[in-house]
Amino acid sequence: EIALYGLDALNVDKYGLDDMDNRILLAIIDKFKGGPVGLTTIATAVSEQAGTIEEVYEPFLIKEGFLMRTPRGREATEKAYHHLGKIKTPNQGNLF
Repeated sequence: EIALYGLDALNVDKYGLDDMDNRILLAIIDKFKGGPVGLTTIATAVSEQAGTIEEVYEPFLIKEGFLMRTPRGREATEKAYHHLGKIKTPNQGNLF
C-alpha cells in the first residue's frame, strides 16, 4: 500500500511509465503519426536531451513493448496506442 502511494505520488502508472515516458509516446503518436521519427526530433518535441531519452527512457520503453527502434527511426507499438487510448490510423507512407 505504501509502495502504491509512492508510485502514485511520482505519477507512475500501472505499467511503470512516468510522465516523461508518456510524453515521449504521445509525441511520437500525436505529432509524428506513430513514427518512424528520429531521436533528435523526439527530444526537441518533449524538451529533453536526446542522450537522456536514449539512455534513460528508451531502454525501458523498448523492453516493455511500447517502442521499437527501426533503421528509419523510433515507432510507437500497438501496446503504446492501447495504453494511451489512441487509435492507430493507416500511415500515408505505408499505403504504397
